[in-house]
Amino acid sequence: MQRRCERNRKRSKRRAIYCPIHGCYLDSVSQKYPLFASSAGQLQQRGIKRQSAMILINSKTTVAIENEWLEAFWCEDCQESKWFHVRRNGSTYDVRVAPSELWLQVSGVLHPHGNPCVGEFTLKHARGVNIIRNS
Repeated sequence: MQRRCERNRKRSKRRAIYCPIHGCYLDSVSQKYPLFASSAGQLQQRGIKRQSAMILINSKTTVAIENEWLEAFWCEDCQESKWFHVRRNGSTYDVRVAPSELWLQVSGVLHPHGNPCVGEFTLKHARGVNIIRNS
């Protein structure tokens, strides 16, 4: 029976990610969307020296940022899902509400409030809202 107990202890544990607003446990409702840097300034903000950042950006068009991603979580206190910027520091996680400028650094996910480059008129017509058709 000791073998079985040892096997159970090897299972991965649930990520300890808590709401920065309420402090309650957050349940993930999406996959992780990794962040990418497309300018030297974005890399410098994360502690990379200016010259190294310039060399990286000149050799590659984008650089994957390790241990940072956007992910949607369900908050029990708010009773809604929200997008958060998650930063992993060893075994702990820094979580904050995802600012709009980070959406430009993610690949494969739609901005939750629509494409910021598209005008209101285009959005309404794409959705078919308030369109009067003559028969």
